[in-house]
Amino acid sequence: MTILERFSQKGRVALVTGGGRGLGFEIAKALAEAGAHVVVTGRTAATLDGAVERIAAAGGSASAAAFDIADRAAQRAVLAGIEDAHGRLDVLVNNVGARDRRPLSEMDDAAIDELIRTDLSAAASLSRDAAALMKRNGHGRLIAVTSIGGHVAMPNDGIYPAAKHGLTGLMRSMAVEYAPHGITSNAIAPGWFATETNAALAADEGLMPFVRQRIPVQRWARADEIAGAALFLASDAASFVNGHVLVVDGGMTVRM
Repeated sequence: MTILERFSQKGRVALVTGGGRGLGFEIAKALAEAGAHVVVTGRTAATLDGAVERIAAAGGSASAAAFDIADRAAQRAVLAGIEDAHGRLDVLVNNVGARDRRPLSEMDDAAIDELIRTDLSAAASLSRDAAALMKRNGHGRLIAVTSIGGHVAMPNDGIYPAAKHGLTGLMRSMAVEYAPHGITSNAIAPGWFATETNAALAADEGLMPFVRQRIPVQRWARADEIAGAALFLASDAASFVNGHVLVVDGGMTVRM
């Protein structure tokens, strides 16, 4: 097998949460281009249908499943549907994340619980059940999209960094637990990406002096610049990479 062949996803099935837009879509598109059938999930059916159409137009194979990631019964139903339709699951990308840009002092218990449930607890239950399906074929890739917010913090960001720290810890625990079954677990920590969610910030010229000073490559990342990291961790080229956080931030977190 050549090194390029090790990146192939031909014959594999991947599930990407939050795959309708932004980083999730770019990850799903990359996996599909590499040969996988990709199931994209999210809460809005129309957005997911558009993503499936775009992936198909590029020659890939995809389907959609609309549900709230925090709904445990819906999680199980989606995995059961994948098992019925494909008989396997090879890659899970936990990409969904929510953010509440308020200081902790302004967040009530309900807001804290909601963020932890969406950003951490949902990934734990989905990963657990996905791993059970992966074990049957003795192969799997669990990938968590965390954030540089799991390494550094900013004011008025409340619980988000704590949830991302937790997601990193979950990934490492799974790396130890599931590796004997042929399943690796890793994370991608994106920095400042110019996605739809961050469009207003990315267009703010007033932020550019900070970007140029703080990020060594002196710019925001394009959304598609996440794709290579995800494909690598999902591939056989990363067969001995386990328990690792791959930071994709243009050097932001290493600059003093």
